Amino acid sequence: MKKVLSVVFLIIIVLSIVGCEKNSNNVTEKVSDTVKVFIDDKEYKLNLYDNETVDSLVKLFPLEVTMKTLNENEVYVYLDEKFPTNSSNPKTINTGDVMLYGDNCLVIFYKTFNTSYSYTKIGHIDDLPVINEDTVRVRIEKE
Repeated sequence: MKKVLSVVFLIIIVLSIVGCEKNSNNVTEKVSDTVKVFIDDKEYKLNLYDNETVDSLVKLFPLEVTMKTLNENEVYVYLDEKFPTNSSNPKTINTGDVMLYGDNCLVIFYKTFNTSYSYTKIGHIDDLPVINEDTVRVRIEKE
């Protein structure tokens, strides 16, 4: 009986670990590709996640938009196209996170903070500085 309980316990642990590789919406946060992002002509690398939203978004690249600052922590733009979503509440937004709000609002976050809103994850920009402009010109293109 002790061996059976040990095996069951081991199986539960293994399944728990495997389950931790995905977020609550079963969206694997695996980087699928890296693209260039130019924010006011300064170049950054955007690591894209592997999901249906990203697959649809990259079809628009190269994408050039003017994004507006909101709440001193993000820049956003509403796109004409609607995208498939798989939104969830990340609880914490990190500097450099790129997400979709609703089905057509592209958001780049330049400060870390807690949130109660839900987003679909697009990717992450490493080493993104604070943006001190009311609007910024953003261009996203494949490498």
